[in-house]
Amino acid sequence: MSAPLIDPFARRITYLRVSVTDRCDFRCVYCMSEHMTFLPKRDLLTLEELDRLCSAFVRLGVRRLRLTGGEPLVRRGLPTLIRSLGRHLESGALDELTLTTNGSQLATHAAELYAAGVRRVNVSLDTLDEVNFKTITRWGDLRQVLGGIEAALAAGLKIKINTVALRGVNEDEISRIAEWAHGLGMDLSLIETMPLGDIEGDRTDQYLPLSLVRARLAQRWTLEDIPYRTGGPARYVKVAETGGRIGFITPLTHNFCESCNRVRVTCTGTLYMCLGQDDAADLRAPLRASKDDDLVTQAIREAITRKPKGHDFVIDRRSAKPAVARHMSTTGG
Repeated sequence: MSAPLIDPFARRITYLRVSVTDRCDFRCVYCMSEHMTFLPKRDLLTLEELDRLCSAFVRLGVRRLRLTGGEPLVRRGLPTLIRSLGRHLESGALDELTLTTNGSQLATHAAELYAAGVRRVNVSLDTLDEVNFKTITRWGDLRQVLGGIEAALAAGLKIKINTVALRGVNEDEISRIAEWAHGLGMDLSLIETMPLGDIEGDRTDQYLPLSLVRARLAQRWTLEDIPYRTGGPARYVKVAETGGRIGFITPLTHNFCESCNRVRVTCTGTLYMCLGQDDAADLRAPLRASKDDDLVTQAIREAITRKPKGHDFVIDRRSAKPAVARHMSTTGG
């Protein structure tokens, strides 16, 4: 029962991303529509069920666990779950327990996260301009996010900034964001917008290939390819002039599906073997059908046998519909 998870393409699954809620206090234009309908709270896994599910994956060889959303820090009681999962760090079964957040709640929770065993968080931030920030997030307050980042750094957390590159929106800011992040000792990951869910707009207007972004940055700075990895799909360069790192996550221009070691679980207990495919497995039913974890372990193993070779993301005028109907906030960022 404890043998590692190996998919049909001999990839070992060691990285699990778990959405603890589909709710968010922002409405980012590339992620969701402004008037979202969220899941009834009764459909969500309880904190105890999330703990059981994560622990089952850890026993099956998952070494990195990332909690996501929506915005995970709006989930009531989340610090309790993090403290409980921290036992796997103490035992050595888990290498890393991390979080992806929009930063809005970090000032409140940073010290608590560190005390619970979290050492690194990713903060999604697409602009340093207050007006542009309000436009992108619809509901967000840049000053609140920057205050959260400051509190997290003061608490001892390492931070990586995640920035979605958006044509005509923030493409002229990317070098500024990199300089700001590197000046505070933070890495930056740039991400291509992904065709997930209906966003009440045309993603072809937003899509900015990172091959173009990198070429522009190379005109300004000296970029050196480096082997640094964090367990995810980013490929990093070091910027000689700033001393910092920039990662490129390129699901459209150059995917890295051949080395994918990740699966995702939603807040309702649905396992997606690939972010860009619809095939999924229900883990909630076997989780609730028995007090031990034999049934859910069997369900996980069966699902991994169906993990596809890669996704089918495409953004062009002929493919106006999203690759999959669900939003990123449903699957887990």
